[in-house]
Amino acid sequence: MSKKLSLRINSCTFVGSYFELKQLPKDRKPQIAFAGRSNVGKSSLLNQVVGEKRIAKVSSTPGKTRSLNFFLVNENYYLVDLPGYGYAKVSKVMRKDWGKLIEDYLSKSNELVGLVLLLDCRRDPTEQDLQLLGWLRDRNIPALLAITKTDKLTRDKSNRKVAEIEKKLGVPVLAFSSVTGTGKKELVGAISSLINEYYQDRDIN
Repeated sequence: MSKKLSLRINSCTFVGSYFELKQLPKDRKPQIAFAGRSNVGKSSLLNQVVGEKRIAKVSSTPGKTRSLNFFLVNENYYLVDLPGYGYAKVSKVMRKDWGKLIEDYLSKSNELVGLVLLLDCRRDPTEQDLQLLGWLRDRNIPALLAITKTDKLTRDKSNRKVAEIEKKLGVPVLAFSSVTGTGKKELVGAISSLINEYYQDRDIN
């Protein structure tokens, strides 16, 4: 069995943006994907998690991420920023293309070991959020839900929101703020656990 990897993120490098599965890295390192509605704060969350201010580009224009963006962490695994969904001002054709890219990636990537679904603390889960969670459950892909922008709520309201969503959806939920860093330690720990499980299973088998 391999030695457990450190929970600490020591390095993170942007590897590339990909519009087709055949372009993806071929090194078979495990991958953790991040998904959610446009403008939910994925780029800000990623920057906070890896300790970099601008490694993931934060745009004032929702729906701007159109590719699968890969970031290599500690030379051991990838964080994958998926295109946001549900943004009304994006054309139907573009939404369809993004949806197909996301679906193809989630269904065909052998290295995907988990997905973090982001949900704005001021919103309830949408039908698309629920469909994605159901799809992951059917395929035994671990999911974690991060409630973002919790700095906009009191601690009591934030805790109640987390408990409500966790009870309703039956998946692990944590409160996260890219402004204060709330939830960063817990999220990095959850990611590290999934990555360690991947490497341990690979060695055992």
